[in-house]
Amino acid sequence: MKKYILLLSAFALIVLASSCGGSMSAQMAQQAKIDDSLIRVYLKANPQIKAVKDPSGLYYQIIKPGTGVAPTESSTVTVNYTCSLMGGQLYDKGSNFSSPLSGLVKAWQIAVPHLKPGGNMVLYVPSHLAYGVNGAGPIPENAVLTFDIDLVSVP
Repeated sequence: MKKYILLLSAFALIVLASSCGGSMSAQMAQQAKIDDSLIRVYLKANPQIKAVKDPSGLYYQIIKPGTGVAPTESSTVTVNYTCSLMGGQLYDKGSNFSSPLSGLVKAWQIAVPHLKPGGNMVLYVPSHLAYGVNGAGPIPENAVLTFDIDLVSVP
């Protein structure tokens, strides 16, 4: 019950904030605050999650660090992943997906270098580090996302 009250409070905060006008940079700063609030409420409602906050606003939890050489932003990585709304609907998943890390969302560029092959992490991503105000396909605008990432290899 406590989880639902916290989530409803966060939703009310979003509705209030979205009704405010202002410049684009002010709106982006306001959205970052909303996203951070949503993530903090979610983490508080799920105390078993021990996520770390990066200075960028990204929260991540390394489940298993892996072994070997960690990727850099210029690396090509092969991963298994899922993407969902934080605590909710699954939007995408991939198996043995390979891509240059530099071509992926900013959250991945920040977080994946913390892993080594065989490692696993969960990201709690504010919208500005994912798909932002535009969304992507079925992912809505300003979506706060969760990615579960298994780093398979760094060729």
